[in-house]
Amino acid sequence: MKIYLIRHGQTDWNIQGRIQGSHDIPLNDTGRAQAELLAKGMDSRPVSKIFSSSLIRAMETAERISTRQKVEIYSMPQLIEVEFGKWEGMTWDEIMEAYPKEYALWASCPDEASPPEGETREHVISRCVWTIREILRITGGREDVAIVSHGATIAYIISYMMRDHPEIESIIVENASITTVNYSPLTEDFMLLEMNDTSHME
Repeated sequence: MKIYLIRHGQTDWNIQGRIQGSHDIPLNDTGRAQAELLAKGMDSRPVSKIFSSSLIRAMETAERISTRQKVEIYSMPQLIEVEFGKWEGMTWDEIMEAYPKEYALWASCPDEASPPEGETREHVISRCVWTIREILRITGGREDVAIVSHGATIAYIISYMMRDHPEIESIIVENASITTVNYSPLTEDFMLLEMNDTSHME
C-alpha cells in the first residue's frame, strides 16, 4: 500500500509568513496553479481514495486530484493543521516579541509546552495516530491513497510512521509537495520512499 502525504498549495498567509493553524485560509492564485500541477503529478500515482483535512486550503487541493482521478474525497477534521491558539495570524517575529517566555519554552520543550490556548503536542500526536489507524482500517491496508493535509500535521504523521528510524530528524514539506510512504499489511511496517517531492512543479 502506498500512502501519498500531500501538503496543500500556497495561501496568502504562507507568503506573509503568518501562522495559519486552524484558520480557514483559502488558496491564492499561485496555490490554485500549484494544485493543478500537483494533480497532474499524481496521474502516475493513482489512488482509490483521498483523505483530506476539512480546511478549505486542503480541500481545494484535494478536489484537483479528485477531479482528475475521479475518486472520492473523505473529509477528516482530524487532519487539520496544528491549532496554535493566540499565535494564529501572527508571524514568528511577532510571536517572539509578544510572547517571549511562552515561545522560548515551546521552542525548547515542545513536549511540555504549547502555544497559549493552543493544541498540545500530545493531542496532535493522538489524533494523527488515530487518523492513520482509521485509514488503514477503512482500506484494509491494501489500497493506495492520498492524504492531503498541512505542514506541521504531516510532520507529526511522518514522525509516527518513522518512529523506529531516529535518523530521520528534520521533516519539512513544501506547499503542494508529495511524500510517499509504503505500508506493508504483513509486517505492519512503514517505509519512507520519497519525501517532499516537488518535481511536478517544474
